[in-house]
Amino acid sequence: MIRYAKAKLSHVLQMQALVQPYVDDGTILLRSADEIATNIRSYILAFDDEKLIGFTALHIHTVKLAEIRSLIVHDAYRDKGVGKELVSLALAEGEKLELQEVLVLTYKQAFFEKLGFVEIPKESLPEHKIWADCIKCKHFPLCNEVSLIKKY
Repeated sequence: MIRYAKAKLSHVLQMQALVQPYVDDGTILLRSADEIATNIRSYILAFDDEKLIGFTALHIHTVKLAEIRSLIVHDAYRDKGVGKELVSLALAEGEKLELQEVLVLTYKQAFFEKLGFVEIPKESLPEHKIWADCIKCKHFPLCNEVSLIKKY
């Protein structure tokens, strides 16, 4: 049975191991152990028994805007609703915090559109997002990711 929980610092190494193949191919940005630890409260994890099978983060940018980032689900658990549940939990958390919008940069546009996100021009992204995260990407500045937003 799949269970969902907030991350603990003891999960950081497992999180990095799960995401490493996607960091290597440039699908997901590298997050150092210290960066994950600093933002540990942002992460929601999915487990099958004690095995970490996925996670995402709700990263707050401003009093109105947050971002779903680092969404990853182990290949064996894809198309089983794990990613959808992780995003739903993050969105519910954002609603409790009284956010107005949640942003995502993704290669999986259709997945997020099914969850109510709509495409927006990348030029409308907050500047601090571009310089803080995108510049670290091996695909910057020639990025194929799509930016989408969901309003509450």
